[in-house]
Amino acid sequence: MGVDLSNYEDDVCSAVRHFWLTRDAARLKQQESGTSDQGERSGVTAGKNMDGFVNLVEKVVHSNGLPNAQIHLQRRVLTLPGYFRPTKRWDMLVTHRSHLVAALEFKSQVGPSFGNNFNNRTEEALGTSVDFWKAFREGGFGEAPAPFTGWMIFVEDVLGSRSPVKDKSPHFPIFPEFQGASYADRYNILCRKLVQEQLYTAASVLVSPRTAADSGDHAELSEFTGFRRFVRQLAGHVAAEAG
Repeated sequence: MGVDLSNYEDDVCSAVRHFWLTRDAARLKQQESGTSDQGERSGVTAGKNMDGFVNLVEKVVHSNGLPNAQIHLQRRVLTLPGYFRPTKRWDMLVTHRSHLVAALEFKSQVGPSFGNNFNNRTEEALGTSVDFWKAFREGGFGEAPAPFTGWMIFVEDVLGSRSPVKDKSPHFPIFPEFQGASYADRYNILCRKLVQEQLYTAASVLVSPRTAADSGDHAELSEFTGFRRFVRQLAGHVAAEAG
């Protein structure tokens, strides 16, 4: 069965526009109600910014051999058992005939606080993966082939995310790839290593400026961590699952 990625570019541009428009709408709504969060958080708390990407992934699943797969998006059905902790809530789960097909995380990072948030996102991604695969090996998801696991981050394309960053390590040198790397570069490195270390089946970083609310403009930082590769791998996994 061939991989169907029809209308991919249009779907991604639509998802990008949705992110920025939804984010701006959430901020405006809070300002009008007089309950605005501090700083940039007012555009995040609505929780629907990444729905365009979620919808694209749902389309990929249903058009590549599993039209009847269950797409779980409600909080009450997004929990999986953990090994080091009782449970973990994912952003999206895909099941078919009581079998876990895919577990996915969709994250975003908008300035100006890239530093602390990058470290937090990194630790979260690592902890989630280690816990998930240990639970899988211990039979936490039943007897079935390994599911697809995906981690995607949407980053604002702005000076703060693109400028070189200096770090200090007084006792031992920082790995060369991180020296002078911007936060966007660091997310690219993170995604590459998450896949190379087999912590996730696919990991992707997509960058986009705020002006993309109208244009849908976005960019990938490498082919390996591009979102096109992410969805192509998911499509291939789904097609294989369908037999």
